[in-house]
Parts: sequence; structure tokens; C-alpha cells
Amino acid sequence: MAEQEEPTRPKAKLVFGDPLDRQTGDDTDRGWGERPESGESGGRGLDWYLSQRPPHHGD
Repeated sequence: MAEQEEPTRPKAKLVFGDPLDRQTGDDTDRGWGERPESGESGGRGLDWYLSQRPPHHGD
């Protein structure tokens, strides 16, 4: 009886380095939920202020 060869998977590589050298998603404005600027000065137009209004201020 002939044995079937199992597919070989590449071995995982160990990476020795400082993980703090790399930038994570939390290190960016987008990671903190900021929207990209829409071209207005500072990106703080009326839409931005309306989106920042607390819920207890109502509509």
C-alpha cells in the first residue's frame, strides 16, 4: 500500500525584535476614531461640530 504524503506547511518564523519599534493602529488618529480631514481648515467644519455634540444636548 502506498502512503499518501501530507501537504507540508511552512514552519512559523520567530521574529526577534522590539515590537515597540513598529507603529500600531492605536498610534494613529484613525485608530482613535478620527475621520480624515475633508479639506476644510483643520477639518472642523459644521459637520464635525454636529458629530461631536453630546446626546444630552438633543437635536
